[in-house]
Amino acid sequence: MEIRKPSIKSIPYEEWKDNETLESIINELNEGGVNVVLGNLDSLINWGRSNSLWSLTFATSCCGIEFMACGCARYDFARFGFEVTRNSPRQADLIMCAGTITHKMAPVLKRLYDEMAEPKYVIAVGGCAISGGPFKNSYHVVKGIDEFMPVDVYIPGCPPRPEAILYGMMQLQRKVKVEKFFGGVNRKEKNPSPLVIKDIPKNFAHEMKSAADTCVNAVKKEINDTFK
Repeated sequence: MEIRKPSIKSIPYEEWKDNETLESIINELNEGGVNVVLGNLDSLINWGRSNSLWSLTFATSCCGIEFMACGCARYDFARFGFEVTRNSPRQADLIMCAGTITHKMAPVLKRLYDEMAEPKYVIAVGGCAISGGPFKNSYHVVKGIDEFMPVDVYIPGCPPRPEAILYGMMQLQRKVKVEKFFGGVNRKEKNPSPLVIKDIPKNFAHEMKSAADTCVNAVKKEINDTFK
């Protein structure tokens, strides 16, 4: 809900929009011993939201170790209000995607994102989450999670140091503080579907099927030999 034109009995609307009039009223109240702070509700709510960001950790490789280091005594990101990590998307404000995302894992990550309540944010940590990293040319790794979900902050590195992760979280804080909590659209996001590999080479698929059949036959033979 956004208030277009406030109606206050003792203050005409023209004076309500005049900062000098408001400052004179506040100074008069302060001189009488009343403590008054001017601001808006958006700033107050976003101040609280930006200093209590709960992350849903999605660490799949070495970048997750750097994120763990941020919570230790040396870096201690509890002083920023980031120490609460959730295992449920319904209790999280952001997804901290730290590590390699494969095509098989992408639908799971997208489902977790869809289950989060608005407003929600995504941080891509490390080269793998941003562009695929050293596995960019492989057939099974997504070339950046922004191909199937919107990303708010990119933290480059392979892996990035804890200082870089802290700086990326501080950038997200700044982004949250300037949003409009009441009214307005903060972000028009696309909702692309997860990437699905369809052009798998036939010889590769045949080799994988042969390898799987070999494993199945070996397990069956071992079971039969055990019960003889």
